[in-house]
Amino acid sequence: MVSLERLRADHAAALLAFERENREFFARSVPDRGDAYFAEFASRHEALLDEQATGGIHFHVVLDEHGALIGRANLVDVRDGAGEVGYRVGEHAAGRGVATAAVAELCRLAAGSYGLSTLTALTDLDNPASAAVLRKNGFAAVEEILIAGKPVVRHLRHLRPRCR
Repeated sequence: MVSLERLRADHAAALLAFERENREFFARSVPDRGDAYFAEFASRHEALLDEQATGGIHFHVVLDEHGALIGRANLVDVRDGAGEVGYRVGEHAAGRGVATAAVAELCRLAAGSYGLSTLTALTDLDNPASAAVLRKNGFAAVEEILIAGKPVVRHLRHLRPRCR
């Protein structure tokens, strides 16, 4: 149904188109990236690739069965066997199990390719669909915290080698 590819330089055009196409959709549930994100996209993309090369983050694009970019799935703040999961799928892919499948694949990569043992993720209280994606992938809600004054739920999953 979906596949993940590690972010590469040649993903830039498709990724920018995806972000532009879904900007309003994403802004309904997460803070907007702002105009500067789009104006400086090329240099930001290069910077992400440079940062990814250090091993502290692992960015992926989510592709459908035809190879079209329909989402993103990332591991950030990777250190000491742990990382934080982040993901987003485009409006046309929402509600079709894409996020659940992408997070499942990200878990497999985290345990197998990246050698991680613990994953965390944050969800807004007003985004139950995102919390459901995490639950379906073995995450448990562990605490409510404030980020920039907004309450969010922190989720945790301990991985076994070759999770799920």
